[in-house]
Amino acid sequence: MIGKILGTIFGSMFGGIPGAVLGFMVGHFFDKGYRQDFNQKGGFSRFFSTEEALKSQAIFFHCLFSVMGHIAKADGKVSDSEIRMASTLMDQMKLEGEMRVEAQQAFRDGKAASFPLKQTVKDFKESCHGRRDIMQVYLEILIQSAYVDGKLDKAEQVILETVAQYLGFPQRDLLYLLSAFEAELRFRQGGGQQRTGGHSGAYSSQQSLADAYKILGVTTSDDDKSIKKAYRKLMSEHHPDKLVSKGLPKQALEMAKNKAQDIQAAYELIKEKRGFR
Repeated sequence: MIGKILGTIFGSMFGGIPGAVLGFMVGHFFDKGYRQDFNQKGGFSRFFSTEEALKSQAIFFHCLFSVMGHIAKADGKVSDSEIRMASTLMDQMKLEGEMRVEAQQAFRDGKAASFPLKQTVKDFKESCHGRRDIMQVYLEILIQSAYVDGKLDKAEQVILETVAQYLGFPQRDLLYLLSAFEAELRFRQGGGQQRTGGHSGAYSSQQSLADAYKILGVTTSDDDKSIKKAYRKLMSEHHPDKLVSKGLPKQALEMAKNKAQDIQAAYELIKEKRGFR
């Protein structure tokens, strides 16, 4: 649409009515080519209303579900749990109708031996202008998908390391995200019960506190000021309004909200044990 509008305006400026007609035609072909280019990114483009949203969010979804499919196939076979995980994620993102079909196709595309992992991740990085917080949420969703069967296979970790490298994340940052997610899993399952005086098997209050520190990426030797700083930084990185304004699709916000809740709960536990405000 934007091509036809601009073409008509500039055409009329330099050629009157005939110029406007010619400009409209040229703009039409520009728009057509523009749409086709993004349709090749997974077909999600037609579900967004603006050109910027079309470019970044269509690529986000295609890159997310296709790389998820690639990770699922890393060990040679896509398990039922991995398929259910992809479906559950689509449910959480409220992907329905044609949009869900596109997500399913992207997942299948990622399973192909010829899947262009590097180019796909490069397209995503360019589409979000290298914004680290958006790329980090993307990585966190991939990590969650890789752990769907309760463990991380070596082949899956290699792919995650490759994706992180293409996105510009040092290995130490990926290792922190992996460690933090493992801590979050334990914390969700047992930490809340420990804090309220319940029992959760072998998961002790000491382990719950240790996982809280891992979630924030700090240690027991860090002072209160450092812990507060780490907490504020993580909450800022996962603030829903900020993420949407930077291009994260609203459908992916639920994942960021869950992460923010874990960060908040971990911080509250540490505050309680340390006795600071």
